Amino acid sequence: MRILFILLFSILITKTEAQSSVLNTADSLYLNGNYSKAITVYKTYNNPSEIYNKIAKSYVAIGNYDLALQYYNQSVDANPKDALTLYDYAKLLSKTKKFETSIAVFNQLMNIDYRNPNYHYEMGLALERMNDSTAINRFRSAYDLDQTHQKSIYKIARHYLKKRRHTLAEKYIDKGLESYANNVELISLKAQSYYLQEYYTKARDNFQKLIDLGESSEFIHEKLSLCHAQNSDYELAIKHRKEALKYNAYNSTAIFVIGTYYQRLDDFKNAEKYIKQALLLMDVPLDHEYQKLGTLYNRQNRYKEALQAFQKSLKENPNNVRTEFFIVTTKDAYFEDIDSKIKLYEGFKKKYPESFYAKYATRRISELKEEKFLKAKE
Repeated sequence: MRILFILLFSILITKTEAQSSVLNTADSLYLNGNYSKAITVYKTYNNPSEIYNKIAKSYVAIGNYDLALQYYNQSVDANPKDALTLYDYAKLLSKTKKFETSIAVFNQLMNIDYRNPNYHYEMGLALERMNDSTAINRFRSAYDLDQTHQKSIYKIARHYLKKRRHTLAEKYIDKGLESYANNVELISLKAQSYYLQEYYTKARDNFQKLIDLGESSEFIHEKLSLCHAQNSDYELAIKHRKEALKYNAYNSTAIFVIGTYYQRLDDFKNAEKYIKQALLLMDVPLDHEYQKLGTLYNRQNRYKEALQAFQKSLKENPNNVRTEFFIVTTKDAYFEDIDSKIKLYEGFKKKYPESFYAKYATRRISELKEEKFLKAKE
């Protein structure tokens, strides 16, 4: 009898050791990233309810979310108080757009530990993805439980920024930056808040901080360029617009804006180059753009080319009174005959008597008539 007992005990010990070896092997495979083999080995374990969660994690790692959810569900049924498994299960449900089930699992978690801020935050994400306006309440709860919770702070600050409640948004942003000064998401929100309020110097400093921290995007460089332009720093405005173009090389608006910045610097050659390049890319009415090109030609005394540009502008929009006036003033500079110039202005006044430019035409007619009178006396 004693020998039989010893034999049975030895067999039990051997089986236990064997199963322990199975688990150790599977865990090692998982830790080394060999997830499919880990699943195969896990499934040979003789007490599967203990390792359903490990199989689920392995399926998540290889991207098979359906089977992962199946095993998480089995694990939760077997261990309904296992908060860690419930948490992973709820997050995966949310990720796979099973939002209502996800929220139900998060409610289970809150019954276990209501004071865990991440449960509130992740539930907020699920509600947000459902376009449920109560999501903000979960983010606030997470913040109330942990005032250094960066992700919740970001959500709350962005919520207030969208509503243009800048003071509240900046309050939360500053609170977050107290515990994590280099949080690029919060710095970006701060820069945007200042920009929307037209505090361009403060916005510039924060957009520049993002770049100093290694961030770079079309949005950052575009907004930084606009801030520099508002401060009349056109060389820096050009530099950052060109950086923005690296992300979208055929952005005709950005190319045109660079041309206008060169114009501000009296670099008419480059202004012409960029505006002409923008015109080639645009497929919308181009009266304003051709008008701008015409004024650049005028600044270089290239009147014939200016007239051609203005005629193209007028073709794009025959009702553009300003372009018609520019044609008259360009011919005034280009033509020699005073009578022809007077007729041009008189014709413009007759066509547009109520125009904003009519008074300038009247004044120029007087100047030309005086000039003609003086020449006749010579």
